[in-house]
Amino acid sequence: MLNSSPQNSPWRFCVAPMMDWTTRHYRYFARLMTQHTRLYTEMVNAYAVMHGDRERLLGFDQTEHPLAVQLGGADSVALKEAAKICEDYGYDEINLNCGCPSDRVQSGAFGACLMGKPEIVAECVSAMRSAVSIPITIKCRIGIDDNESYDFFNHFIEITRTSGCEVYLVHARKAWLNGLSPKQNREIPPLHYEYAHQLKAQYPELTVVLNGGLKTHEAGLAELGNLDGVMLGRAPYENSYLLASVDQQWFGDASLIRSRQEIIEMLLPYIEQQLSQGLYLRHIGRHLLTLFSGEQGAKAWRRYLSEHMHLENSGINTIREALKRVS
Repeated sequence: MLNSSPQNSPWRFCVAPMMDWTTRHYRYFARLMTQHTRLYTEMVNAYAVMHGDRERLLGFDQTEHPLAVQLGGADSVALKEAAKICEDYGYDEINLNCGCPSDRVQSGAFGACLMGKPEIVAECVSAMRSAVSIPITIKCRIGIDDNESYDFFNHFIEITRTSGCEVYLVHARKAWLNGLSPKQNREIPPLHYEYAHQLKAQYPELTVVLNGGLKTHEAGLAELGNLDGVMLGRAPYENSYLLASVDQQWFGDASLIRSRQEIIEMLLPYIEQQLSQGLYLRHIGRHLLTLFSGEQGAKAWRRYLSEHMHLENSGINTIREALKRVS
């Protein structure tokens, strides 16, 4: 059984999987600020893992550990094969998406739709667990549409835990499958943190991680209580330097916090390497825009990068010129 003591939980502080955001370039950048945070990929469709360009979909730098891959799907056979492929790639965890409400995910009858199909989820988790030795975890909502009672949520947990799932990343909002965009689904349904706390009290052997609406270290630490961890999503993306103090505040790591300028200097060789392989600067540069949020020169940094990283001849000098705006 996984050790679920909050003090040493591998899930004590996590950055949520976010489509178009938690790319391999963002994760490399994040790892320059925090060594202990658990990072997640964007959701990857199980069929794409089986039949697509695996290096493009699954490739990562070894510095990104601890690293989890999030899979999307509802076909136990496909998920089993995809899970094995992901384990062979070297991931530390496979997370099943039971929370995304996007139209594309709904058309495939997975994501948040699976909240109403716990038996299918249990089957999928069992299949994946039979194929791999790394943890299989579930990221879920607390309900869907008009089904938002704790009883509904508890039924989902009770069925899926029979598959051997021991880790639940709980986005403590329900999902509206019709009428709300994914963005609205992250903001409009009310938060019910008490569901996560009640879940942990009811099943103390489970690892329960709280997600949704947490924007600061203080807010996360206040909610930790008897939970095993928290997961932040938009907050560390809207202010990426928030990650620089994670290791001290959450893990008691006494290492010096790197300055923003130091982080950029450490990132430059990676950028140069990626550019030499044909990547465009904008694919990395867009993740750097909020690094100086709240600092003098932040607006100038963001403006210069935004205006120049899309140009054909943009490169390392573009980053250095942007740095001059804040130095």
